[in-house]
Amino acid sequence: MFSPFFENVVNHQLDELNQSQKEAVSYKGGPLLVLAGAGSGKTRVLTHRAAWFITSKQASPEELLLLTFTNKAAEEMRNRLQIILDNSRLSKSKEYISRAFAGTFHSFGAYVLRREGGRIGITNSFVIFDEDDQKALVKEIMGELGLSEKKFSITTIIAVIEGAKSNLIDSTLFAESVRNPWEETIGKVYQLYDKKMLSMSALDFADLLFWTVKLFRDHKETLEKYQDKFRYILVDEYQDTNRSQYILTKLLAGKHRNLTVVGDAAQAIYSWRGADYHNLISLKDDFKDLKIINLDINYRSTQTILDAAYCVISKNELHPVLHLTGQKGQGEKAVVIEADSEVDEAELIAEEIKTMVDFSGQDPTKIAILYRTNAQSRAIEEVFIRRGLPYVLVGGVRFYDRAEVKNVLAMIRVYHNNKDMVSWQRIEKNLGKRRKEKIRIFCGDSKNKRLKVKELIERILASSDYLAKFDSHKEEDARRLENIKELLSVAEHFSELDEFLENVALVQQEYSVQEKEKKHWEHEAVKLMTLHSSKGLEFDIVFLVGLEEGLLPHSQNLEEMEKLEEERRLCYVGMTRAKKKLYLTYARRRLFFGRTTFNDPSRFLQDIEQNLLDKKESIGDWSFSDPSDDW
Repeated sequence: MFSPFFENVVNHQLDELNQSQKEAVSYKGGPLLVLAGAGSGKTRVLTHRAAWFITSKQASPEELLLLTFTNKAAEEMRNRLQIILDNSRLSKSKEYISRAFAGTFHSFGAYVLRREGGRIGITNSFVIFDEDDQKALVKEIMGELGLSEKKFSITTIIAVIEGAKSNLIDSTLFAESVRNPWEETIGKVYQLYDKKMLSMSALDFADLLFWTVKLFRDHKETLEKYQDKFRYILVDEYQDTNRSQYILTKLLAGKHRNLTVVGDAAQAIYSWRGADYHNLISLKDDFKDLKIINLDINYRSTQTILDAAYCVISKNELHPVLHLTGQKGQGEKAVVIEADSEVDEAELIAEEIKTMVDFSGQDPTKIAILYRTNAQSRAIEEVFIRRGLPYVLVGGVRFYDRAEVKNVLAMIRVYHNNKDMVSWQRIEKNLGKRRKEKIRIFCGDSKNKRLKVKELIERILASSDYLAKFDSHKEEDARRLENIKELLSVAEHFSELDEFLENVALVQQEYSVQEKEKKHWEHEAVKLMTLHSSKGLEFDIVFLVGLEEGLLPHSQNLEEMEKLEEERRLCYVGMTRAKKKLYLTYARRRLFFGRTTFNDPSRFLQDIEQNLLDKKESIGDWSFSDPSDDW
């Protein structure tokens, strides 16, 4: 029984929660899965539950282990925990709260291995390799094995090794299970990579979890030590865990079974980096007494937005879906805009935003434009620059500043002006001497003088073999390839090379001017970002652009049900970022990747009930205000 004081503290803490949140926070059983829909207060519940363990005298802070995926999220959990305890009239110092471990999976792995790694041959002075370190080591190994970088991409090799480690497959097991000569070669690299890493007392980020799991599996007494130390385990965003993270939490919770995980399969959009929402489902098998509580009250969006998003996500069959009830009223219908082209789409968005800001007083910083691929930002950026409308790219680099775009432009510039030594230096540094020589030969071929700009770019890409640097099956490389192809869309508009380069230079100059003036206009800037980057954010107004078959859903993910369902989840995440108003746009024709396509409207649009939509149509002749006007 609690003393009257602590009983009052606990009741005060629960007062501000809804019924489902209270049930989740104060659940006294064993393992708990909280299925938390978008905007339902999942992090609030997780931190309140951690505080509840303390205020109800079930646990001291040092017995709590709170795990998440980013340092920023971990810091937010610590701050929220402090605020909750302050508001619960049980104020404690930050030193007291810091005794709880709130951090990322990787920081926890490092914490354990620094103290216990010697049991499996890992010194406590190990260094952690970043991506550049990994690339340098793999490059060295490939040289020793006589492997060509043209045939074996360094980034692909690293991705395969990291994928194996995330699935707890060591280099020996990998080598024993290869199915073809390519995998056999990767296996040899993996074995040498591991050997060299251990000899240098170095670990990469995947190692931090791989070796921690191995330690716990091989040394039961060490596992039991940490099971007793961290008796209460709370994990955020559980749908984003990979195999090693799942096994780690399962092992830690195996003795006391005080596991609380919060997640939403409908927001699982990171399979390309190893996340597996099936971990939410697997919990039922590994913890037979698992309690499941649904958080289906949304505090972010209007009911119309939630209903439209549900129309899309409810078509998924492979995971549970919550139908959310909003607390913000019915709200306006979602606006569907059919544009004539990608430029018309960007112009219409710009004008719609300008009207909101000028005549409705809308704060432009609370407006977001979301798109499926990075390459889509190019048309929007150029329209915003031309119209003098401030924007900020979130989690990305502006189109003409992207490394792969700058590399292609360097090739074109040396063709146009053989004395451009800065571009020649960039080519040698980023493409290598062999490709530099191929480009030099191409520039001296008089037959290329008759080529149109787009054909010239295509021909120089083929001659330099630049595209061979990228593996289209790897997410990051696929994005880079899309950006290069989008540069072809720009080239399509120009018949003369000097005009093309002049246009690029003018846009780059605007970038420079904007950057210098950034402190003056950042408080007025609209946010541009990919759908992946938008997760966890919210905005008053959201424009979800490019809702066309082949774009969203993406053409690469149309055939497999698992991939198509992730595309649907990605659309759902984008829609549920909107608090007040949602725009859904598509173009009848789109110059994309250098080709004009005529795509059908996205199936996701067709899933939405008509009574939730307000449709507008562009005929390509919108009347705009003076482009020189600013807000």
